[in-house]
Amino acid sequence: MSLDDGDPVMIALSLVAVVLGLASVVLGVRVATSRRFPAAWIRLARLTPSQRSQPVGMGSAQVMIGAGIVVQQAPFLIPMPYPVGVALFAVSLLFLVTAAGSFALLRR
Repeated sequence: MSLDDGDPVMIALSLVAVVLGLASVVLGVRVATSRRFPAAWIRLARLTPSQRSQPVGMGSAQVMIGAGIVVQQAPFLIPMPYPVGVALFAVSLLFLVTAAGSFALLRR
């Protein structure tokens, strides 16, 4: 599948997913490297004091979620062979499962 063929609506949705995934990666890297949550994130998410003390873990989980979304959308935007697309989908699932596991461990 490539940008030349296919439904323009699906291509637009894939591009939106990639942009949101990249934004998630950037936000997660910012949180993990600065070791501080944005003030709006604390207000909107209503983080408990124990969750506020773990910005690196939450930032890295956010990065893995964003990377999983970007990797999952790559076969729809870049022409590639079917086996490579399946491998990228497996890597995407691995990212998302790892992120879910680390997020579940942080919630305790």
